[in-house]
Amino acid sequence: MSRSLSIAFVVLCTALSLSAAEPEVVSAPAEPSGMKMIFNGKDLDGWDGDPRLWSVKDGVIHGETTKENSTNGNTFLIWTAGTTKDFELRASFRCQAPHNSGIQYRSTHDPKPKGNNKWVVRGYQHEIRDQNDLPSVAGFIYEEGCKRGRMALVGDKTVWDADGKKTVEQGVLIDAEGYKKLFKIDDWNDVVIIAKGPHLQHYLNGRLIMDCVDNHPELKRSEGVLAFQIHAGAPMWAEFKDVRFKELD
Repeated sequence: MSRSLSIAFVVLCTALSLSAAEPEVVSAPAEPSGMKMIFNGKDLDGWDGDPRLWSVKDGVIHGETTKENSTNGNTFLIWTAGTTKDFELRASFRCQAPHNSGIQYRSTHDPKPKGNNKWVVRGYQHEIRDQNDLPSVAGFIYEEGCKRGRMALVGDKTVWDADGKKTVEQGVLIDAEGYKKLFKIDDWNDVVIIAKGPHLQHYLNGRLIMDCVDNHPELKRSEGVLAFQIHAGAPMWAEFKDVRFKELD
């Protein structure tokens, strides 16, 4: 093989190696001291939601719609004892497939009731699902009731810049095979949400799965309510437990 062909072969092999590189595995930080339990495991003291739909069962927050008790639009259980600005949240969740739920943060409680639904929330949502096929899985940011929809997907590092433009490094944190191994279908999964300034990170079962920097000049959010979602539509349920929160300096 000539020297020029040898160099070309090495360059090709290097490119193929880089293209096949495994996603970066970033572990969740150790739980810091000073985390506060914001659900007491007994009742919904410090939370506000539709009493027909939200309850405590076997020590966990249980939200459920039925044919008899449905909701007019998505409805939420809102934490009334604080707000989310720069913070760390840790909790465990499970829900009924194929429906979805969510964890709202830095969000706005809409003051205008939708019929008998007084618990409408808009803003950043950590998607909750019982599915493991990307991209419709737990962990992406859905901008509930706002303009950007799925604004940052699982596996990606996403930046919304000060000009309102979006850039994405796709699949650098986890790929489809890795997510299938990480997520526990029909079981409890652990979530960590860390928000510092415009930097938003979602961890699942100890691994970073979504990283977003939101510097959008009009749509970025710096503070707001924390809430759990029940989705409108067919009957569904979602549960949350071990809900811990810490405000960050």
